[in-house]
Amino acid sequence: MSGTIRERRTIRRFSDIPVEQGIIVSLLNEAAALYEAEGTPRWRCLFAGDPESRNELAECMIAKVKGSTLAKLLPAKMTDLMKKQIINTPAHLLFIAESGETERQQDINYAAVCSIMQSVQLLGWEQGLGMLWYTDPMMLSEPFYKKIGLRAKERFAGILEIGYFDKAPKGRKRTPAERSWTIIGEEGSLLANSALPAPQSVLKLLNEAVWAPNDGMREPWRFIYVTGGEVARQLSSVEEQIVLPLLLVVATEEADPHKQQEDYAAVCCLVQNFQLLAKSEPWQVRRHIPEWVYERERYKALGLRPLERIVAVLELGGYKRGPESRALHPEVRIELNSFVKTGPL
Repeated sequence: MSGTIRERRTIRRFSDIPVEQGIIVSLLNEAAALYEAEGTPRWRCLFAGDPESRNELAECMIAKVKGSTLAKLLPAKMTDLMKKQIINTPAHLLFIAESGETERQQDINYAAVCSIMQSVQLLGWEQGLGMLWYTDPMMLSEPFYKKIGLRAKERFAGILEIGYFDKAPKGRKRTPAERSWTIIGEEGSLLANSALPAPQSVLKLLNEAVWAPNDGMREPWRFIYVTGGEVARQLSSVEEQIVLPLLLVVATEEADPHKQQEDYAAVCCLVQNFQLLAKSEPWQVRRHIPEWVYERERYKALGLRPLERIVAVLELGGYKRGPESRALHPEVRIELNSFVKTGPL
């Protein structure tokens, strides 16, 4: 999986080879099974895979552009080119995080769908499928949201444009995780217990995990490793004599709401990469979003800035014992060719 995480690239030009519906369903089910976190996240996706459904998708995606003042400045052939690009992409998967009664549940649902989207990209890459994660605000409008049936408090996570391709672009360097890394606590307690991961082991995985998709290479994350002491004791959910080290994965400051959402999604993908990579380690990872994440007073001891957010808390350590437990997931909800007809798979 490490090689796939590093080698995967965003693809914008696809061949005209169709992507079979069965492959999409298989990718979604396998990706859902790879997601491991507490709770039962709720999400759904819509699939546009034939010419008619792609045409309807294209119409609602360019509705905002056609109705804007920008349209008066653009030649008609420019909007036609946008529409053609959407129609000629073999398959589109639209992902929606379903609503929750609390902000925490809404975040759990959104984190799950973003993480699953990342796994779909990785699994698809291994089968020769390239993808583009698309959230351009110029294409997102009320007609679009109405067409996909977005309900109150649901969150649109993005579109995966999918297809086979001939050539992958070169990758760009990633900033080493050490440059975005803070340790709170003492390292000695970790080194004395072989069941707990040393900071160097965590950094090794993070330097692989940073090959996560992110818009414009913003790299909107930083990491706080709480190794022990009073801070770890206050934040840990494990009621044992040994307090497990915590890796807090933070989305950095961004004022623009759309970029905030993109950055949150990118950090979710990084966390998913980390969990997939950690499967080869002797220690286990427990991912969750605890209640205290929404208590800003708790942030003082961690040094978080006003617009920063903790996306995930990872408890690290303890020897793995037998098969790893996984959270139960509801059946994957896929609405096939949803722009022509809807219905469960």
